Amino acid sequence: MKRSYLRLAAPFAVAALALTACSGGSGNGGANAPEGESGGVVVANGSEPQNPLIPTNTNETGGGKIVDLIYAGLVYYDADGAAQNDLAESIETEDSQNFTIKIKEGETFSDGSPVTAKSFVDAWNQGVAQSHLSSHFFEPIKGFPEDGEAPADFAGLEGLKVVDDQTFTVELSQPEADFPLRLGYSAFYPLPEAGIGDADAVAAFGAAPVGNGPYLLESGDDWKHNESIMLKPNPKYDGPRKAKNGGVEIKFYAQQDAAYNDLLGGNLDVLDAVPDSAFSSFETELGDRAVNQPSATFQSFTIPERLAHFDGEEGNLRRQAISMSINREEITDTIFQGTRSPAHDYTSPVIDGYNENVEGNEVLNYDPEKAKELWAKADEISPWEGSFEIAYNADGGHQAWVDATTNSIKNVLGIDAKGAPYPDFKSLRDEVTNRKIETAFRTGWQADYPGLGNFLAPLYATGAGSNDGDYSSAEFDGLLKQAAGAKSVEESNELYLKAQTVLFKDLPAIPLWYSNVTGGSTEAVNNVQFGWNSVPLYYQITK
Repeated sequence: MKRSYLRLAAPFAVAALALTACSGGSGNGGANAPEGESGGVVVANGSEPQNPLIPTNTNETGGGKIVDLIYAGLVYYDADGAAQNDLAESIETEDSQNFTIKIKEGETFSDGSPVTAKSFVDAWNQGVAQSHLSSHFFEPIKGFPEDGEAPADFAGLEGLKVVDDQTFTVELSQPEADFPLRLGYSAFYPLPEAGIGDADAVAAFGAAPVGNGPYLLESGDDWKHNESIMLKPNPKYDGPRKAKNGGVEIKFYAQQDAAYNDLLGGNLDVLDAVPDSAFSSFETELGDRAVNQPSATFQSFTIPERLAHFDGEEGNLRRQAISMSINREEITDTIFQGTRSPAHDYTSPVIDGYNENVEGNEVLNYDPEKAKELWAKADEISPWEGSFEIAYNADGGHQAWVDATTNSIKNVLGIDAKGAPYPDFKSLRDEVTNRKIETAFRTGWQADYPGLGNFLAPLYATGAGSNDGDYSSAEFDGLLKQAAGAKSVEESNELYLKAQTVLFKDLPAIPLWYSNVTGGSTEAVNNVQFGWNSVPLYYQITK
């Protein structure tokens, strides 16, 4: 399955395209609903955001789901992953290095303040200046700090220039053909003047943000931490993602089983993560309201090089041995029952350019004898001691596969291996982000934009914001740079495949499987559609 791409041809121009959402349902009205649309509030599942809701500092799914509803960018991605204009009137270039971006007139934030070219430029510069988690996305822009850390006197990226209220220009350090495709990711959203300031002021703004998307947070009181967040339709937004319901309430669940039971009981309208305990029954129980479809989601676990026995030659041998001791096919069959498929690379089969025959991916094959041999060679360098643990968040439905994976490792290698549960996603992510975790830990990637590079650069490039294992390879970085600067997406994809051969030699993360989106909805809602990246298109749901 291939996803649609935004193709550019000289003279390059991104046409203004709009997705027209269906608007079914009875249209029972409501004070907060757009005229003629359904007034019901859609109740969905989610998790407590790790950080205040600042687009450039949100790189996890709990916060990302909310950020994408309360902000709007230059483009957005439709259900098939194709880029469509949102605030952009046009994005033009003749050389894939110098871009002129015009935004639509009359756009405002939910407080009535105007969305201007400066709103984008200031937000992007602030992300770099304060080393936000997604600042790596601005690395292609001319003037990005070489080490990723902005100096004290940082005055903004040289390649960003405001021309007038509706126009700004972007100069990249080199031509990058897929740059416009990335602009739908949340790191590229704008901020009002109230969202620009020092770190403390920005965090305070993010606790009760003012956005420009289809929904708004009326006050910080609507965010009940570790419980839920209530989002109302934003009357100032009149773009292609205009809300067709009376709002979205996202409940934060400690256990996926509780969310699924709420769905069955009618206390939850839409669920985007069925627990493993229901994999064998949810399609029967939900009938035509069940969803089980491929998505741009990749699962793995990361072993930081700072852990004892996992650096240098010894570490490389142990990583290979651990990978070959995991019976991915058995785990995906018995635990996931057709909702996952064994990984063959570091990306996703639904992304254009995917190739399952990457050189070096034989380390993903289940080979107990080879695994034992490699482990023994590592022991000759330094004898193993202790246990091998994989940390995971207990609120995410991960215990079954972690137990199965560590049991497979234990049975093959004859070592103590087990899961290390954290109570919730935020507590795990805080330990990972602050580099306090002393075990391997579950990782994964839900694509930001439909490109192979999005699965590679943010996670494994030196210093990247989501490079949680602190992996660094000059060879890999060089191939990423070549791929980004390729003249066509096709040429770029070939270089991304070559870059993956380096990952298979170093194994900074152990690929496990590709995930389907498994979810469903109740009879109370209509027009439920899950997008290419497994997230429901909440704005078009009616109730």
